[in-house]
Amino acid sequence: MAHDLETGLLRAFLTAARARSISRAAASLGHSQPALSQQLRKLERLVGEPLLHRSATGVALTRAGETLLPYAERILALSAQALQAPRQALTGHCGVGLIEDLAAAPLPQALADFGRIHPGATLELVSAPGPAMRDAFATGRVQLALCDPVHLPEPPRWTVRLPLAWAAGPGVDLTVDPLPLVLFSQPCNWRPLLLDAIEAADRTWRIAFESTSLAGVKAAVRAGLGVAALLPVNLDPGTAVAGLPDLPDVELGLVRRSGTEGDLLIDAVEAVLRSLV
Repeated sequence: MAHDLETGLLRAFLTAARARSISRAAASLGHSQPALSQQLRKLERLVGEPLLHRSATGVALTRAGETLLPYAERILALSAQALQAPRQALTGHCGVGLIEDLAAAPLPQALADFGRIHPGATLELVSAPGPAMRDAFATGRVQLALCDPVHLPEPPRWTVRLPLAWAAGPGVDLTVDPLPLVLFSQPCNWRPLLLDAIEAADRTWRIAFESTSLAGVKAAVRAGLGVAALLPVNLDPGTAVAGLPDLPDVELGLVRRSGTEGDLLIDAVEAVLRSLV
């Protein structure tokens, strides 16, 4: 007998995977921890595989969990869009600015799915560093920007805190001092947070590789040049590592260009972004 995947179970899984903690996920969803654990176990029974490695320090995705994650993200995004589609025919243009860390994640696929559901709408995805994002926002090319809000002139409508996770390729000695780091080139507001966390743990460090792009950072990690701090959604399979200093969360904000209030298309695109982060 075929079984359908309930969106509530997928949301529980997705929230736990992002938070890397069942207790934090339960608090975020307004559930008790036992209730959320029960939902996760039910989903694991449905798919027939364990989805999360559980430990005293939190949870991490299993190989099956890594496989399911992008499907869960896409199903939830499509569900939110499908609820809106019968009520409104959306037209017009919306420019969406995303930091590269998110542009390489499932958000672009969700926006592409949105465009398929609403053929009268035109979407533009702009991935740019902070100063370029500020220019795109000022000229009106971008109406919504999900990034580090310090780069934009208006306060964020809402913010979200996302965890960082350590990534390393095969053969990297995590005990060596100084610890070899793979970093995003300056300017990078997350960089001081990472270095402060390492120094607070009395570890020394050296910069082994820098890149202005996510692709460059991930290539250096795969090559075994050092360790990097990435959003969990950008971890390649098999590169997540433990045993290094705890990393802080980072904050992103959604900034919306003034004068767009009441625009149904921009309202709907903002709802998609919020549902996925």
